[in-house]
Amino acid sequence: MTFRHFQIFIEVCDTMNMTAAAGKLYMSQSAVSQAIAEMERHYNVRLFERLSKKLYLTQAGEQLMGYARHIIRMNFDAEQNMRDLSQNEVVRIGASVTIGACVLPKLAAKIMRTYPQLTLQVEIGNTEQVKKLLFQDKLDIGLVEGDVDSEDLINSPFMRDTLVLICAKSHPFAARSSINSREMEQENFILREVGSGTRKIFEDKMKEKQLRWNSTWTCSNADAIKAAVAEGIGISVISERYITGEAEAGTLCPVNIDDLVFERHFKVIYHKNKYLTHSMNCVIDACYQNTN
Repeated sequence: MTFRHFQIFIEVCDTMNMTAAAGKLYMSQSAVSQAIAEMERHYNVRLFERLSKKLYLTQAGEQLMGYARHIIRMNFDAEQNMRDLSQNEVVRIGASVTIGACVLPKLAAKIMRTYPQLTLQVEIGNTEQVKKLLFQDKLDIGLVEGDVDSEDLINSPFMRDTLVLICAKSHPFAARSSINSREMEQENFILREVGSGTRKIFEDKMKEKQLRWNSTWTCSNADAIKAAVAEGIGISVISERYITGEAEAGTLCPVNIDDLVFERHFKVIYHKNKYLTHSMNCVIDACYQNTN
């Protein structure tokens, strides 16, 4: 198999259409079909099911797609590194929302001061979005707060984080030194979207304590959550790092829970087949050193 075969295969996977793939590759549709057929004969498997004039990736095709993306990327990295050793190196970092807002800015500034030859490209999303981009090889390294349940991703904790229950200063909880976890069952919660690491740890801890919760608002933006809580629309659970200013100003009140603690670790993640360049290892090392 040649790199061209893998390039064609990836384009067909991305478009799920032979004609569209041919257009993007400036090839004929018959040449694309021939290349896919050659790959299927070579591996003796079907890579696509062809049903009602539509393509569907088979299980074998899904496995090959992961290898193909990394083969192409590693070839690109090899050529890029050999040709551009004297130029700035680029590391693509994905960060989940809390890390992107509370940790990464200072961390990135420190990295760029220490390694001025590095250029960082950053993408912010929730944990599931970062994982997806790693699998698509659109990111080199992910920094996430959520669980990583894939055997294909290496993950290592680099910083501890605590989530706190927050309410408006007018809420009855604000005047108390602490509450019991059962009291939360009567409240309306404003939560992050499904796929967020913050939401996942909240739900897991609540289930572990056999607690019910009523989610009335869902937000993909932590600032929107803080604003809604401050207006008394509901309560929420959010990273303690994210409410320092509001807690000091008194616009949001953190609430102690007697019998429940929301703790987690921020994690560095990357694909197990990823070739880590010297620059990527520098970024990872900086994360481990930045534990505060």
